[in-house]
Amino acid sequence: TGLTNSLKRRLMEHRNNKGNLKTFTGRYCCYQLMYYEIYKYVNNAIARERQIKRWNRAKKMALITTMNPGMNNLNGQFITKDYG
Repeated sequence: TGLTNSLKRRLMEHRNNKGNLKTFTGRYCCYQLMYYEIYKYVNNAIARERQIKRWNRAKKMALITTMNPGMNNLNGQFITKDYG
C-alpha cells in the first residue's frame, strides 16, 4: 500500500530497488502492481491508504480481486517491457 503522484515513476523506482536490502521493496520483492485507485485530492488518498493498511490480508486480497480477478501484474499498463 502506498501513495504517489506518478505511478509510472514509482513502479520504475520499485524495479530499480530489486535486491536492495536497504529498501522495503528490495527486502520483500514488491515489484508487481496488482491494484490501484485514483484520487483527485491527496487527503482522500491518504485516508484510503490508512484505511487499507488497517485491514487484514484476506480483506486486502478480496479488494484486489474485485478489480483484478486474475491477479495479473498491472505494471504493463504504465511502463513498457523496456521500462521506458
